Amino acid sequence: MNTGARLGLRERLARLQRNRLVRQNLILFVGGLVAGVGGFVYHAIAGRVLGPEIYGEVATLIAVYAVGTGPALILIVVLARYTAMLNARGDPGVRSLLVRTVRLIAIPCLVLILLTTLFARPIALFEHVGSTIPVLILGFSIALIWQVAIPRGILQGLQRFTSLSLNLSLELVIRTSVVFALLKAGYAVSGAMAAVFAGLFVVFFLGLWSLRDHFRSLGRRVYLRSMAGFSLTAAAGIIGVQILYNQDVILGEHFLSHHDGGIYGGLNKIGTILFFLTLSVSQVLFPRVVEAVAKEEHPGRILLSSAGILTALGAGALLVFALFPGLVVGILFGASFNDAIPLVFPVGVIGLALSLDNLLVQFFMAVHDRVFVPILALAVVAEGVLIFLFHAHVGEVVLDVLVSLLGLLVLLSIRCYLLLPKLRADSVAEPQPAVP
Repeated sequence: MNTGARLGLRERLARLQRNRLVRQNLILFVGGLVAGVGGFVYHAIAGRVLGPEIYGEVATLIAVYAVGTGPALILIVVLARYTAMLNARGDPGVRSLLVRTVRLIAIPCLVLILLTTLFARPIALFEHVGSTIPVLILGFSIALIWQVAIPRGILQGLQRFTSLSLNLSLELVIRTSVVFALLKAGYAVSGAMAAVFAGLFVVFFLGLWSLRDHFRSLGRRVYLRSMAGFSLTAAAGIIGVQILYNQDVILGEHFLSHHDGGIYGGLNKIGTILFFLTLSVSQVLFPRVVEAVAKEEHPGRILLSSAGILTALGAGALLVFALFPGLVVGILFGASFNDAIPLVFPVGVIGLALSLDNLLVQFFMAVHDRVFVPILALAVVAEGVLIFLFHAHVGEVVLDVLVSLLGLLVLLSIRCYLLLPKLRADSVAEPQPAVP
């Protein structure tokens, strides 16, 4: 009996190892893990070398950069879906898709660079950044990430996960290596932002090189209009969540002292550890819900199971934050950030609340329910207003964000409860791409 059970377990493990989907997920998970760790190492290096006051400027600019990546994330999703449709039909339209999208996105990139150049000084004054050079580098970096998104979205649609994983991980490896060298050379905030640009510059050309086999044939002209409806829904969800976990850093740096702004910037990064730790749960939820609704199966169990897994993972991180807050701060930022220690656990709760909010947003995006959009917008406004009204010290800003995210979680849960009985297969119906 036990021998048979062991054999059955071994057979299941062997099948998992041979499963193509499992291998692809593992490859992409490793790339995402390296990228995630690299991101935190980047902030740890900057915080330790620069100290709280100057690091606060870096944290603010990186928060603006993170908001600026919202369009890139939307573009990746749109291009991945479109490329997957072309690939499934054996349609040789990848080169046309790549070239036309690069040209199209170049227009807003140039506009952004122009606007950044014109308003660099007012932006620097508003965020208390000592020079306009980091702001200019920020503008170029945001424009470049929009271009980097194009090969990444196509690689994902072609299921070239090894190339995509390398692209994601190499960006942060380069950023972390360059920031250490530039900060040691004394370039401070400008060096920190130049490291971001350097990583993007390399992986953009790496992405193009990964698609070089598609440059040989012209293919047929392709169109993205059929994905416009989903693009709007994705834009609302992705940008809303991005703003929620970045605008507090921007506003905190503006309203708090230099020291407190740096402390809050560090706390924000600690909270996002939990968010990124559980992000894969939302990524798995999305296609499972689409499949369940399309087959007229009830997706409620998938949502509840995902929420349970996410909460369990988050609880483990919260336990570490509760028992060893000083160790967490010490490892990431050093002794100069000791003022953050009493607030490590509350920002961990913020990270868990944000993760659950994102899980529900992904669910609504999967079923194309747009009622979540005004609810998410209300939370974004509420967070900003609360910080504007109550910002006497770091703890008060933490409370502002916590109240906003928990309130959003309650409202999204109510909407989900009302929506679940009404879901039908046409909720996830998508038009086919038009290829003349």
